[in-house]
Amino acid sequence: MDADREGQVRVHDLDAGRAVLDRVLLHRRSSPIGRQCSETPCARCAAPHLGRVARAVAAGKPIELVLPAFPTKSPNPAKVLGIRPDMAEELALRFLAELCGDIEKIHPPGAKVIICSDGRVFEELIKVPDRDITAYQHGMRELVDKISPDFHQLFNLDDVCPGQSHDQMRAMIDDEFGEPFEEPRAELKADENGLAMYRGIVRFLVEDLWHESFPGSKSALQRDCRKRAYRVVARSRAWGRLLAARFPDAVRLSIHPQPCGSTAGRVTTSCPPPCHTRGGELIEIPGASPTARRSSAA
Repeated sequence: MDADREGQVRVHDLDAGRAVLDRVLLHRRSSPIGRQCSETPCARCAAPHLGRVARAVAAGKPIELVLPAFPTKSPNPAKVLGIRPDMAEELALRFLAELCGDIEKIHPPGAKVIICSDGRVFEELIKVPDRDITAYQHGMRELVDKISPDFHQLFNLDDVCPGQSHDQMRAMIDDEFGEPFEEPRAELKADENGLAMYRGIVRFLVEDLWHESFPGSKSALQRDCRKRAYRVVARSRAWGRLLAARFPDAVRLSIHPQPCGSTAGRVTTSCPPPCHTRGGELIEIPGASPTARRSSAA
């Protein structure tokens, strides 16, 4: 009888977990490269995450969704209105809060999106000063407090290394979680999805830095960004390892789409490249990209 009861609970937890993932995957955008989903929601895409969600359901705990995103505003003044969060971030947070509310209807303890703001991680690579990143993080905290403190939690590199300088924080992540940038370089060249992500990072680095105050030529900038993009990927992977160690039971969200059924798969939001870890599926938030161009934000 006890064994039967335990089996029934297990089946119930898996069913609830599938329902939660089905709700999340409604917003997924898959990579155009590789295996394609035959249906939406896709059971194959949910499979890598089902165990974590079902364990949270069985324990009666909120489901943790870790989202490395919302790093900072673009340094290109033609693309943004300023250095602080604006309507783009507000729309994105409201969307994620609605998603958490929908999950709560399936699993009453609900879900919490842990927003891992990664601008500090990439500061010297994306050419945004730490003071601007700090102002952005303060603005994000104000928005979360205003919109959805029950559904969102903010986490950044400052929480990992309190009392240290920002340069010391970045040195720590390289020393403890990093790798030589030559390693991701070889992997990216051998993988179609990785190569597409690398090219996207280069494109956004060039777009963010190519403006009136840039002192050199665009071709020189492109060469520099191609080199720097490998370091962005290496630092991003280090941040991902840190988050995996810090939040071992969480379902990982990412801005990078993956092929159907990818074991690297997670779920995510259309937040600003290039500052994100490798990851899985993509939740598209209508009209909510913090790198929306200034001309379209009027």
